[in-house]
Amino acid sequence: MLFITNRFPEQSIRTRIGRNFSFDLDNNAASNSVFFCEYGKDGKHTEIGSIDFLEQLKASQYRQILIYIHGFSNLPEAVFEGAREFQTLCNKKKKNNILVIPMIWPCDNDLGIVKDYWDDQKAADQSGFSFARVLEKFLAWRSSEKYNPDEDPCFKRINVLAHSMGNRVLRGTLAVWKKYDLPQGVPMLFRNTFLVAADVVNETLHEGEIGEVICHSSRNVVVYHASDDLALRASKASNLKNKIASRRLGHTGPEDIDKTPKNVYSVDCDDVNNLYDFPKGHSYFRSGKRQGEPGKVFNHIYQCLESGRVYPEDEMRRTSIIRLE
Repeated sequence: MLFITNRFPEQSIRTRIGRNFSFDLDNNAASNSVFFCEYGKDGKHTEIGSIDFLEQLKASQYRQILIYIHGFSNLPEAVFEGAREFQTLCNKKKKNNILVIPMIWPCDNDLGIVKDYWDDQKAADQSGFSFARVLEKFLAWRSSEKYNPDEDPCFKRINVLAHSMGNRVLRGTLAVWKKYDLPQGVPMLFRNTFLVAADVVNETLHEGEIGEVICHSSRNVVVYHASDDLALRASKASNLKNKIASRRLGHTGPEDIDKTPKNVYSVDCDDVNNLYDFPKGHSYFRSGKRQGEPGKVFNHIYQCLESGRVYPEDEMRRTSIIRLE
């Protein structure tokens, strides 16, 4: 498994191709450096560098890439476990179709959910600067005559799935990228962007808000939400404690979908989220009632990946409910 991270390694932050790379789990600061790595057992990963990383993706038999940005309070092994589960479900649908690439940012390793929440929120914001560099590296590689000549371009489709506070990372990454590198606007880089149980305010995708850039970078933006997501209730309580009052996008969907760009879609997952992830109802986008068997939310995500359309039977439709039956 390939992955990208801005977590500090136990080794030097200076990139050395082929070196061992292991996470410093006690350091939850967001590094300005980014590391392109290959997963190894027992935490013995290998740093391979951005060029080899991108060349491996290009040469892969997989048709599409899915960048997975995890939520808060997830240490690397938990992220790898979730990515492997999603990869297995994709492979069951069709071999060599979707390749999952985790993007690992520095969650905290302390005890106590409230302290973790605020530390992670800061790290999520700071990670935007690091991961914007990843996008710049990709654009430079893609436009390089050496690596992508006209007779041999890269045709991989790129998608992104952000879960929970990972949505804050994605939003910050694109906002920083636009502000400092592309003030005229970001390219439509992603085929589908899936915002699952998003721990950001529910107005964030409205036109004129900071998250609007997510819509500009994507063909489709699909928001999955559930009003009884207990993890987001804790998030809301933490924000209220610090005098920040706003409903979360992962609870309600967009505050007013008519104020969002036309490529935003809202999917209500109330009927299945606690059935798939009891009792929190937060990580409901992979397996269903049985581990290793796809749930209905995963099936909806996969249909979007396969077709590139959210509601192919009705192009004007923008909302739906995932029901048990």
